Amino acid sequence: MREAPVRHETVPARFAEGRRIDGVDAARGIALVGMFIAHLAPAAATGTLEATLLSVADERPRLLFALAAGIGLGLLTGGVRPTDPSDRAEQRRQLAVRAALLLLLGLLLMYVLQPLASVILDEYGIAFLLLLPLLFLPRSVLLGLGAGLLVIAPGLAVALSATDAVQDARRGRTFLLTDWFIAGSYPVIIWVPVMLVGLAVARYGLQRPATVAITGLVALATVVVYLPGNALLDAGAGTAADALGTSLVTVANVGAGLALTAALVAVTQWGTDATTRVARILLSPLSAMGAMPLTIYTAHIVVISQAIRIEGGVPDDDSWGLLAFTVLGSMAFALAWRAWVGRGPLEALFRWISGRDRPAA
Repeated sequence: MREAPVRHETVPARFAEGRRIDGVDAARGIALVGMFIAHLAPAAATGTLEATLLSVADERPRLLFALAAGIGLGLLTGGVRPTDPSDRAEQRRQLAVRAALLLLLGLLLMYVLQPLASVILDEYGIAFLLLLPLLFLPRSVLLGLGAGLLVIAPGLAVALSATDAVQDARRGRTFLLTDWFIAGSYPVIIWVPVMLVGLAVARYGLQRPATVAITGLVALATVVVYLPGNALLDAGAGTAADALGTSLVTVANVGAGLALTAALVAVTQWGTDATTRVARILLSPLSAMGAMPLTIYTAHIVVISQAIRIEGGVPDDDSWGLLAFTVLGSMAFALAWRAWVGRGPLEALFRWISGRDRPAA
């Protein structure tokens, strides 16, 4: 009896594994714009619509950035088909070099340029180093570990930051380590769980409609914990309430970021050829920025560090004009560079230094 022939599905090019995913790049671009707003938008009076809108850029963009970084790390290491075990040591070495470069660049930006905004790159370098042993765990383990830590870590960071030991450490010689891991603007204790969730989502396959749909629906469901979490923070009932409220709000914000990413992937990959083409064109300024986040982020730190002025005896860099220049200039640069050159300049440099462009790699 003859066996039935094996059927091979023809997958459109835009769905193929290994290609850049425009929706993820667009999400990363939105995160960059959100951070620009958080760093440069002038303060608004409390209780106004403007203040409410600006508050959206306070925490969500950096969580979305971390989430997209985790997804990117998953895609870089093979997506749903992780790197072959024989090649994993070399890939970990390359990623370790990149992490060290991020750490060095972050410190240089922070101590040489001394911007008023917190710099995120050094924390990202440390987070990537911590993720190296976890990269190729089963996807269910990655998801469970990331989700479990995400529920606990934000509140734990708040509780630890309130202790005398951590407060003393922040005033001592170990202040940088304390800020990196627990009490800073971008503590690794929070970013690693967020990145683990992103890594797990990439392992399940963002090129698959079922993954996109389930991710979006589950993530959207988590947003319901935002209101009780925010109410706990507003109540000011003490460290325990603040810790619980912070965890709930962080889970909701990561859920919102996942839902947004799933929606962007859906509109850029899973419609008709005509609708996805229109969506990619409309989102191209954001996706171009998101395809070279290191270059765009670093350039914006350089710009805002040179815009510091003294007003009323206090250093300031807030400006609607500078914000508009930074957003529009970043979009124009990213679009032109991607069209005429390709990979972002810092991305290409890091890739070359890490050895990823060598034939053997």
